[in-house]
Amino acid sequence: MAGRTIAIGDIHGDVWHLERILGQLPPLDADDTLVFLGDYLDRGPQSAQVIDLVRTKLPTRTPARIVALRGNHEDAWLRVIDRGWPEFVLPPGNGCLACLRSFHAGDYPGENEGPGKHEVDELMKGSFFPPEVVAWMRTLSFWYEDEHAIYVHAGLPWKEGRWLHPSEVEEPLVLLWIRTEEFFVQYRGKMVICGHTTTDMLPPELSMYTPDDPTDLWQGENVLAIDTGCGKGGFLTAVELPAMIVYESR
Repeated sequence: MAGRTIAIGDIHGDVWHLERILGQLPPLDADDTLVFLGDYLDRGPQSAQVIDLVRTKLPTRTPARIVALRGNHEDAWLRVIDRGWPEFVLPPGNGCLACLRSFHAGDYPGENEGPGKHEVDELMKGSFFPPEVVAWMRTLSFWYEDEHAIYVHAGLPWKEGRWLHPSEVEEPLVLLWIRTEEFFVQYRGKMVICGHTTTDMLPPELSMYTPDDPTDLWQGENVLAIDTGCGKGGFLTAVELPAMIVYESR
């Protein structure tokens, strides 16, 4: 069936899981759309390879339209490049050193391993990113909408008694960083597909999708959360609309 949209969750530098998901998808045509929800890099070992696949290789492999949204990690790196943000790049849990080393074909950092002297400066400035990758990150959209759903990285904000449509948000960065349980539990409106908050952080008893497994996709009344921890010990999830077919890389 033409006109399908397949949303793919946070990848976080794990190209193996991305290739596994792509290999499970049905044949796509020019009426279909692949929507990536952002967070292509950091934490996993292959940030550079994930970006290369999404940015340059995938458009030659499929006739489907590709929509790459901005995640909070892409936004964070742009802040680092433009004005610095040591509080983001230095904590090991953010996975920034793994990202740097993927662009240098270096070794994946060990647990709690810190950067070497020569790496600190590159992290602080984001200078290891090729200019074309920085330019690509700047082009990434904050949201996307089609007849099936609204797609954002993190969620929608509440203001003056209602949930705002992304087009009404004055500061679009909130669409990348917001994390409130109220959105997942209370939002009513057009279906929203998002990532950012890993599903094991959401109340499993409120999920209409296999609540016995909190790592699965989280399905609320009008929200699908599909960050299932790829790049940090989990797996990658994609969902095909309007058929609501779920694909997993595990």
